[in-house]
Formats: sequence, C-alpha cells, structure tokens
Amino acid sequence: MTDWLLALVPQYGIWLLGACTFLSCLALPVPASILMLAAGGFVASDDLSLTGSVAAALTGAIAGDQVGYFGGRWGGTRLIERLGSRVALLGKAMALLAARGGLAVYLSRWLVSALGPYVNLAAGAARQRWASFTLWAIAGEATWVGIYIGLGYVFTGNIAAASSMALEVLGFFAAGAVALGLAVWLTLTVKEERARARQAD
Repeated sequence: MTDWLLALVPQYGIWLLGACTFLSCLALPVPASILMLAAGGFVASDDLSLTGSVAAALTGAIAGDQVGYFGGRWGGTRLIERLGSRVALLGKAMALLAARGGLAVYLSRWLVSALGPYVNLAAGAARQRWASFTLWAIAGEATWVGIYIGLGYVFTGNIAAASSMALEVLGFFAAGAVALGLAVWLTLTVKEERARARQAD
C-alpha cells in the first residue's frame, strides 16, 4: 500500500497529502509520515510547492484532530466505555491527557503520534476547552509536518535515510523532554525541601 501511495504523490500531490494526514488522525493505518518525507523530496526537485504541501498536510491533520475531538465530545463517553478494555492506546492516551493536559495534546501529534487519535477522543470526552485543544493541536501538527517535510527536502529522493533521521530527531526530542522534565522536577523538589527547612527553623 505504501509503494502504491508513494507513486501517487507526484500526480495527486497536495490532495493526497491532505487526505492521508486527515485519515491518519482518525487512527486509520495510512503512512502519512512517509508520504510527507516523499513530498519534501518532490518539493526539493520543484515538482511540488512547499507552501501547498505544508498547507495541505497541516489542513488535513487539523481537520482530523477536530473530527476526533468533536466525536469524543458528542459521543465519546459511551465509545470510551465500549473500547476502553479493548484498546490499550486509549487508556494510555487518557492517562497522558489527565497528567499533562495541553502538553499531552502537543506531544501526541508528533512525539508519541500513535496516541494522537485517542488523545483527540479523550480530550473531547473530558470536555477540554476547544480553544486550548485546538491551539496545542495546531502547534503539534506544525511540528510534525515541519519535521517530516523538512527532512524529506534535505534528503531528496532518499526516503530510507530521511526516515532514519526522523527517528533520530524524535529520539533526541524525547530525550530532551525527559531531561527537561527531570530538571523541573528536581528544581521543584529542592524548593520544597528549602521551604520545609525554613518552616522547621
């Protein structure tokens, strides 16, 4: 399926990109990231427009997020109850959303993208504010689209190398996020300990 879709990129370009990012945000098994890498290569060779490719991928992803969010808002509680025990990713998405809120929405667009569609559903069902959800989702989708189209552009025609680099970039960001989280936790812990020491004195 992936090879067939890749062959369609030069012909259908931005329409295909938009449709694939939309469907991937609904948890359908569409290789949207690979198609964005390919699109980046076609942008580099002037076969596709950079503005058009980015706009199409971003529009499709944002539209998919909105469908998931409102699906959760209008019927998500019953769906979550029905799927909860059978879809492990849904439980993880709900736990991440409860712990991190808007940041969970942002990170689930690109860093832990397998959770993205389920975070959308959970955010709607939990009645997360629409404006907040949308802003975090747009920021996350822009990061996702920028990374993949950008790497496709840099590694023109070499999807395997671009894909490998994408994994390394995501790993780097993941490590950075963990390090930042630990630094924040350590800083807050030290402040708490100092406050307790002052109270004890």
